[in-house]
Amino acid sequence: MTSMSTSAPAPRSSEGWFTRTERWLDDRGKGAWIAAMVLGFILFWPVGLALLAYMIWSKRMFSKSCTTRRMGRTMTTMRSTGNSAFDAYKADTLRRLEEEQHNFEAFLERLREAKDKSEFDQFMEERATAAKSEE
Repeated sequence: MTSMSTSAPAPRSSEGWFTRTERWLDDRGKGAWIAAMVLGFILFWPVGLALLAYMIWSKRMFSKSCTTRRMGRTMTTMRSTGNSAFDAYKADTLRRLEEEQHNFEAFLERLREAKDKSEFDQFMEERATAAKSEE
């Protein structure tokens, strides 16, 4: 009789270590790929460079952008829950948040304009002062 080992299952023969590693990183997302690349640069820079080139070549670097995720979240927030009271509350809250975001962006724009105007006024004042001192 031969004894069989009951340790960890053997890897599939058709799958290499590279394919298993690639799938493992894909399961964990873009952050895992970036972490592996940074680790590669730290340990031995050609490894990090090779990972970066592979990520760009295989389009992993640009595949799942934030825009795609944001669109998915938007679709989830617009879907009805079946509870009309909650849906009305959610719609009102989202409307208020969008309005606050719009108001805040308008405030930031006014702040930038005021800063630009003050910097321009200061520049013109310094230029006038320099012109008077030359006379």
